[in-house]
Amino acid sequence: MKTLVRTNGSLFPSMPSLLNDFFTDDWFNSSLANWKSSGATLPAVNVKETNDDFRIEVAAPGMKRDDFKVELDNHILTISSQREDQREEKDEHVDYTRREFSYQSFQRSFTLPEGKVEGEKIAARYVDGILYITVPKKEEAKVKPAKQIAVS
Repeated sequence: MKTLVRTNGSLFPSMPSLLNDFFTDDWFNSSLANWKSSGATLPAVNVKETNDDFRIEVAAPGMKRDDFKVELDNHILTISSQREDQREEKDEHVDYTRREFSYQSFQRSFTLPEGKVEGEKIAARYVDGILYITVPKKEEAKVKPAKQIAVS
């Protein structure tokens, strides 16, 4: 039973954004070309459904807990992160300074089944490079075991 849908802003949520970019944008100016040239990566996401909840795991090593933003708006769960890093090296013997800036960000959105999850009980934790999000299901959305009916 698939009730959690990943969206990428297109009419067809299950279609990869590559196809969307190919058919709607100029190929040479597409976001895919810019995305690859920027060195950005989109973290891998695992989605598991149990009888009691949905479990989302986002692989994001090197991040900090405060780098993440998890939002529920209507029935859209959005996971995003922004991180800036600045490094500067100076050599007093030679007249040079090297300064590097890096910026990492991503955003992933998931459509939750309407009326079937308890949005106010969603929990998130970041442990060992993985962001774990638990989305509890409402009692009426859980699959009930078969009921044995006595024959008289």
